[in-house]
Amino acid sequence: MTHIKEISVLADVPRHYGRTRPDDVALVFDDYAMTYKIFDTRTNQVSNGIFEAGVQPKRRVGFIGKNSDTYFEILYGCAKSNTVMVPINWRLAPPELEYILNDAEIELLFVASDCFDLIKPIKANLTTVRKIVALNGTFEDWENYEDWRDRATSVDHNTPVDRDDIAVQMYTSGTTGRPKGAMLSNFGLLAVFEKTDPGSAGDWNDWSLNDVNLITTPIFHIAGTGWGHYSLYNGATSVILPEFDPERILEAIEKYGVTKIALVPAALQTILQSPRSRETDFSSLKYLCYGASPIQLEVLREALDIFRCSFVQLYGMTEMSGAIAYVPPEDHQIDGNSRMRSAGKPLPGIELCILDQEGQKLGPNQIGEICVIGPAVMKGYWKLPEDTAKTMREDGWLCTGDAGFIDEDGYVFVHDRIKDMIVSGAENVYPAEVEIAIYEHPAVEEVAVIGIPSERWGEEVKAIVVLKEGEDITQEDIIRYTRERIAGYKVPKSVDFINKLPRNPSGKIMKQELRSPFWKDHNRMVN
Repeated sequence: MTHIKEISVLADVPRHYGRTRPDDVALVFDDYAMTYKIFDTRTNQVSNGIFEAGVQPKRRVGFIGKNSDTYFEILYGCAKSNTVMVPINWRLAPPELEYILNDAEIELLFVASDCFDLIKPIKANLTTVRKIVALNGTFEDWENYEDWRDRATSVDHNTPVDRDDIAVQMYTSGTTGRPKGAMLSNFGLLAVFEKTDPGSAGDWNDWSLNDVNLITTPIFHIAGTGWGHYSLYNGATSVILPEFDPERILEAIEKYGVTKIALVPAALQTILQSPRSRETDFSSLKYLCYGASPIQLEVLREALDIFRCSFVQLYGMTEMSGAIAYVPPEDHQIDGNSRMRSAGKPLPGIELCILDQEGQKLGPNQIGEICVIGPAVMKGYWKLPEDTAKTMREDGWLCTGDAGFIDEDGYVFVHDRIKDMIVSGAENVYPAEVEIAIYEHPAVEEVAVIGIPSERWGEEVKAIVVLKEGEDITQEDIIRYTRERIAGYKVPKSVDFINKLPRNPSGKIMKQELRSPFWKDHNRMVN
């Protein structure tokens, strides 16, 4: 990645390329190619429209919808108005959306047409929203996005922006059952470029003006927003798909000459199952980056044979504005090796260490909490100083919540999750969120939620339920009840009923005991 001195804050990205590469394509969506000049103009209009809506600098703007070029117009329009973009998971249930919208104090909200029905029942409960703008459609009295945008002037007013100002607030699930808003600054989102020499992590990490990037991961994750940001910062072209679709991915790679793509292993497996994957021309593809979990050896072998490109594993977290470690292409060997089961070695500018329960650094191969330090660290959790203090140590180290070790060569291995998080199909699920939903069922006395191995999803959600005396309900009853209250990917795939949950002398549920039978044939308790 190359540092571009003319880009000091996010707002400078469309300005720089609108001036230096006006006719080159920035974004492609639904076959519409948006040039950098148009991108610069539209982000000016969005910025001015935000001001006209009465939203002052440093206030929050929300976006609920699938991936689109419109999202990036609004993201960088927020950057130019020094307001904070809050992309929200469109897969959440209405009560979950309501909590985030009110917690973030959203004042201007953009909603895609396929999400109108999610907002309608909670609209009256939104305490800070001044205006709702309808994306790709019309609804009730909500103004259409194109009309709203095009009413605004295209003059760039160069609103002052400090590099420490928050640019994006991205919500992550929380162990308390409530999501937390990780505040990512302009500097944090640009630090990955400014602290990295071109090619210092390998050619895969360098971008050229001729690269064509494919965005399929959700923009409400740092993987989606960050992957698009990487491409735009470097003046490349991003082809955007609304969501993961194996057939459309294969079509786009061939049609647009995609050079880079980011996926999760579960998505890669699905693509390989398509007969079209054997017929697609992958000659343009140089690098396939994947994250959320290591790749299975048999999947890698098949993928190498089909895609014929280099593979890179990335390990990251929202709180660090993206990737922090990588397994380079040369470690992806067809016969397998131990490094392929690791999360990789630190990216340039990033330091990793392992701390014990007393906060002391541990040596090679000793298991403790994986901690990270670097310039891209978040500013903290929105309105949660206690949670911020638990995650960000006074000495600058950020605690990931993952347990693991670092080997003699500096590769970090994830052994378990200190905070109980379940990663299912690249989505983070915290048991507390699911437990709260299940507890509300009148027949449930107690519940514990755990992650168990899944060939398809990596891990899947399982609920262990104790029923109240005299109650008799089924697994399907619990699943149906839970689906009405939380996002589908958080709903348990299975439910076991037991008479009593195991507890330690202090009364804490011993989830390790509940998980052990399902993981006995695995070397580690994450998948």
